[in-house]
Order: sequence, then structure tokens, then C-alpha cells
Amino acid sequence: MNKNNNSDNITIPGMELDNKYSNKKPIVPENPAKNKKDVDKTKKELDKLKTFIVKKYPYIKSISILPPQGMKAFIDEEEVPKETEKFMQLYIVVPEEKFKQIPKIKSEIVKHIETLKQKIWIQVKTPVDIWEICLDSKFELFGPIAMSFPLYDKGFLGSLRVAEIHKSLVVQKFEKYVVSYVIGGSLVRGDVKKTSDIDVFVIINDTDVKRMPRLELLERLRGIIYQYIAEASALAGVQNKLEPQIYLLTDFWESVKDAHPVMFTFIRDGIPIYDKGTFMPWKSLLKMGKLKPSPEAIDMFMSSGDKMKDTIERRLFDIVIHEIFWGIITPTQGLLMLYGQTPGNHKGTVKAFRETFVEKEKMIEKRYGDILEEIVLTYFKGYEHGKVKPGDVSGKDVDRLTKDAIDFYGRLKELRSQIEKRVQEKSIEQIYTDIFGMLGSLLKKKTESAIIKEFDESLIKEGKFPPRFLDSLKFVAKVKKDFEKAKKKAAAAKPEKEGKKGKKTKKAKDGRLEDAKLRREVDKARKLSTEVVNALVEYTQRCDFMAMDRTRFLIKGRDMTAEAFFLKDLFVIQGAKIEKLSGAKLVRSDPDELKNQIMAHKDKETKIDFKALENLRKIFGEFELVYWSY
Repeated sequence: MNKNNNSDNITIPGMELDNKYSNKKPIVPENPAKNKKDVDKTKKELDKLKTFIVKKYPYIKSISILPPQGMKAFIDEEEVPKETEKFMQLYIVVPEEKFKQIPKIKSEIVKHIETLKQKIWIQVKTPVDIWEICLDSKFELFGPIAMSFPLYDKGFLGSLRVAEIHKSLVVQKFEKYVVSYVIGGSLVRGDVKKTSDIDVFVIINDTDVKRMPRLELLERLRGIIYQYIAEASALAGVQNKLEPQIYLLTDFWESVKDAHPVMFTFIRDGIPIYDKGTFMPWKSLLKMGKLKPSPEAIDMFMSSGDKMKDTIERRLFDIVIHEIFWGIITPTQGLLMLYGQTPGNHKGTVKAFRETFVEKEKMIEKRYGDILEEIVLTYFKGYEHGKVKPGDVSGKDVDRLTKDAIDFYGRLKELRSQIEKRVQEKSIEQIYTDIFGMLGSLLKKKTESAIIKEFDESLIKEGKFPPRFLDSLKFVAKVKKDFEKAKKKAAAAKPEKEGKKGKKTKKAKDGRLEDAKLRREVDKARKLSTEVVNALVEYTQRCDFMAMDRTRFLIKGRDMTAEAFFLKDLFVIQGAKIEKLSGAKLVRSDPDELKNQIMAHKDKETKIDFKALENLRKIFGEFELVYWSY
């Protein structure tokens, strides 16, 4: 590359840049083969040559044609003989481990070229040869290589091209400030692919900045440099994405002084493709062992090791206190709620779990109560009260508690199925008791069959309830029987073992399907029974109201109004006061006594007790007795 800090132009072999940067677009070099008169023939022969080389040497990284406008630099450096200036220059890159085979490779390719009768000069190099060019600051040679026309590429040449284009854009705009542009990462290590990210480092000189703060300069330059990434990738025509890291020169030196590992790695492995005499001295000093961390930097790095023990202990402790604790306490509270209990605090949850599922219902083994108690009370509550500290928890403790917690949660999932079955059992029993108990009292029958028969004859056939209510009643009775059969079957069956790879047996799967079907039937029975029970309640209330209505009269005197009920006793209601006639006087009574006598009188005739009326006349004076009906 021709460098001139006072010039507005930078000439890169194979690429020209416009001076006005707002419209600066690198011009991708034309195919050098188009400069030949016999383009088609040359192209065909080059394809054959490429196929021969790749087939014979599949490990080759890239094959390209150096641009004619860059050949002067190679001739000046005596990389190629002057008499080959007008030859087509084929540049082949092989892996470094094939270095010793280069003479043989070159000889065989030359023999094949002689059969083509074309003027082609070949160079067979390794990536290390290219890096040596850069380390010798021969950037005028690197440019033509990076911008050479690719015939075959595994990603190496494309990575060089996108880095070279981006560097040229950055230098063209900020040549005054750019100190070094350095490539690193997989590209330099030798394992770059067509999709690899390309790590580059840009060092900005901030020592001559007077018009703006250093950080503002960094941010402004960084923003523009990042904008060039997409443009460079598009112009290079590759998938590789640039990952630039931008440093101010003063900050970089400070990091080197403090022995920052990233900076040391960057200096050790980085390859400059643009440098104003700054990067190479760093690299040389590092090789000589002259770049050493200060005592303060060593103390800073050593302090991170001092914190290691505390950090590890704290993280182990966090696993126990947060991950393991919350991983079992929340599901436990959920199962208590499923069983119908309201879980209390953490201590109350442990107590309720043990009393309900371990001791009372005997649905889970004692060891799971012990696991819950240790994690919740010993560790979590111990932490809250300051009895357990990070240093008290070892890696062995974490392993044991983690294993116990996973085992506990697995057992909770089984317990959930047990609870759901128990809840369903209570649910169907309650449904059955509600509907058949109410019908038994209404129809004066006791057995299930007698209740169903009387329900059909007295209420369904009489048109007091729709026929579907009879089907609902029979369905509830059927589900109750099915549930009892399933319960007996489950009690008699042996626990199912898992088959290979944790798969349940066919019998176990059939059992789960049967349970799911039964749950659906219980839900259906609940809905049907709710409809029937609501209708029965309404019917019973209506019957009670009619029975009460037949016994109700209104007493209207000169200064009073009251209700009178002629039952076994004569009841008188004035406002909220309920009294009954006892001999020739009224004594205190209550709603329950009145209701009980109304129910007992429901199917009997209402008779007026004239003797009782005479006693009322003595109490209230003259009055009228009026039959009062709603």
C-alpha cells in the first residue's frame, strides 16, 4: 500500500476509493481474466486447473488470481521474477502443516500448467507466510492477496477480503487517528470457516484530541466504524461478520500496564494489516519479556483468587436456600390446597404435610416428611435465624439435598394422583348422599332402588319433573358403583413397574385411561346432580309454602294486626315476635318450633280451634279472623 499522511488518496492494490467519503464506495476489481483476449477459453482452462488442484489436494484453503495492478509490489519485493509481470499470477494457500510438501505440490501443479500452454506463475504459501508479510509491515503485499480474484475458497480468502475492505474504509475516513488495525481470532489460528466471525482490533490515537472529550471521540468513531461492517461484508460478498473492538491508545496502554489478559493475548496473537509503527514494538517487547504487569496489577489479580472461596460458598448456599427450597415448598403447598387445606407459613406447611399425608392419611412415606423438614426448617429457617451460614454448606451437602429434592418432587407427583382420587371419592360420595338423601326424606324411602322407583312413579310420571331427571339419578348411582369397583381393584392390584427406558406397561397405561374416564364421569355426575338437587329444593320449598299457606290466618283488631297459624298449637306472630297460645295466655316461641310444626302438619287438614279463639279474644279483645293467602 502506498501511504502518505498528507495525501487525500489511498491507493490499495485491487481497490480504489473516492475522495468524498459521503459517497465513497469501494470498486470491486474486475476479473483479471477479462483483460485477456480469449476470456472464455481462459476461464474454461482455469476451471479445469482448479478442479485438478482441489481434487488432488483437498486440504487447500484457497486458490486465487492476484490483481495485475498489484504485481509491481511483488516484483519490487522479488516475490516473483520481473519477466513474469505479464503472467497470470495464481496464489495458492495450503495449511501450515503441509509446509514441507510445498515444493512437491508446486512441481506437480506446474507440470499440469505446462499442458495448458498458458502463461501462469504460481505461488504456494501458508497462512504463516502471509502473517510474516504483515509482521514485516509489507502491507502493500497483503492488499493484493486479500483482494485477489477467488477461484476456490474455504473461508480464508473471504475473511481476508472483508477485513481489508473494512480497514480501507476506516483508514480512508480516520487516517489521522487510526494507529493500528489488527486481525485475530479464528482467522489467525487457522480454523476459520465461511461463517466464522472475524475478530479485529482498532487502536485510536487520542493523544492529539483537543476539541472534544476522549470518550466522546471514542463513541463517535465507534459508531461510524460499526456502520462500515455491513458495507464491507456486502462489498466482499461473504457471510463472515466482522467483530471489531475499538480502544483508545491511552486506555490500551493502561490495560497493558495493568497486565490485562485480553490485551496480552491480543498483542501476542494479533496480526497487523495496518500499523503506524506502534503495534510491532508492543509485540517485540512482549516477546522479550519487557511487558510485565505492575505490582498493583498482580495484587488486583490475586485478590480475585482471594474471593474465590467466598464466591463458591455463597453460590452453593444460594442453590440450597433459593433453588432447592422454592423447588419443593411451593408444590407442597399446592398439594395441601388440592386436599382442601389452606397452607400456613413455611413451618406450618411442614407440620400440615406431615400430619395430613404421613400420619393421618398415610399416603406418603415418613422419609419425605423428613426431607421437607430438613430443607425448610434446618436450612432455610436456619438461614433466616442466622444459625446456618454460607460456609456451613458444602458441595457434598448440595449434591445430597439436590438428589433428595428431586426424589421428593417425583413422589409429590405420585401423591397428586392419590389426592385427586381421594378427592374424587369424597366428591362422588357427597353427590350421592345429597341427591338420594333429599329424595329419601321427600319420598319416605330408604333403599336406592325404592327411591328411584318412587321418584319415577310419584314425580316423573306425574309431570312434576322432566324424564331426564330419572336418567340423571340413575347415572349418579352408576358412577358411585363404578368408583367403588375401581377403588377395590386399585387396592387389590400390585404396583406397576416401569418397563425399559422408563416406559410404563400396557396395564399401567390402561389404568391411567380408566382413571381419566372416571374423572370425566364424576364431573358429569356433579353437574347433573346439581340440576336435580336445585329442582328438588325449589319443589320442597314450594310444598312447604303451600302447607304453611293452608294454616295461615290474619287477626285484625281495633289496635292490632297479627298472623295466626292453626297447627298442633296456635302460633301468633306480631312483627318479629313469635308466640304460641298456652291455656289462656301467650308464651315465647321461636322460628324452629314453628317450622317443625308446619312440616309435621304438611299433609293434614287445618282445623280451627274455637276454644283457642275465645282465649285470643280475651287477650286481644274483639277481632276479625281473615284467611290470608298469597
